[in-house]
Amino acid sequence: MLLSEGNHSIIPTFILLGFSEYPELRVPLFLVFLSIYTVTVVGNLGMIIITKVNSKLHTVIYFFLSHLSFVDFCFSTVVTPKLLENLIAEDRTISFSGCIVQFCFTCLFGVAETFMLAAMAYARFVARCALLVAGSYSWGVMCSVTLTYFLLALSYCKSSTLNNFICDHSVIVSVSCSDPYITQMLCSIIAIFNEASSLVIILMSYMFIFITVMGIPSASGRWKTFSTCASHLTAISIFHGNILFLFCIPNPKTSWLTVKVTSVFYTV
Repeated sequence: MLLSEGNHSIIPTFILLGFSEYPELRVPLFLVFLSIYTVTVVGNLGMIIITKVNSKLHTVIYFFLSHLSFVDFCFSTVVTPKLLENLIAEDRTISFSGCIVQFCFTCLFGVAETFMLAAMAYARFVARCALLVAGSYSWGVMCSVTLTYFLLALSYCKSSTLNNFICDHSVIVSVSCSDPYITQMLCSIIAIFNEASSLVIILMSYMFIFITVMGIPSASGRWKTFSTCASHLTAISIFHGNILFLFCIPNPKTSWLTVKVTSVFYTV
């Protein structure tokens, strides 16, 4: 995993480049991301607390929403504080272990959110809600541990610059000194499987919803029912759209700036 120099092991150090190429935008970006993170923390923790203390919200949909809020809070907290630090600090280094840990948790919570959103499409299965949530977390852990293991099997240079604001799989692999073919292939397979399976589940659910709603005789009733799906569909579109763009439709001509901006939408 590590390089050796004489009888001493060299522990790699990474530099997260972030948005440092645009120094004039560092303060505005810091304020924007800080505002978003504040809203994320207050909104998600508020949802969790209100759901716990209000007995009227002890329903299936709020059970899922509280776990989705927890995953969102954790996902953003793993990424955003380091991004904010790098926008105001001159030293943008991150230790090798810190980078691997960040990737491990972003992968865990990212995969968990993917299947949490899919599980919410089947919220009517009351008896299975705890199992669906547990399955989302468990599969997230499995994917995260697997990909992290293969990243640790690679060798890295003493000091490398990561052209992103997050220790993502693609940027870590890009600075490896050994052949990353296996871990890249594995990451692609996992990403495609997760996206395909979760989207099929969501589409099937909404197909049944659409058929049921179209049987409602009242136009206002149909519109009211469809409108309740709007927030879920919006979250799915933003989250899955960006992930599909980055991981499942690879394009060697995609610029690092495009990758960074796209990554902001599903992480921050």
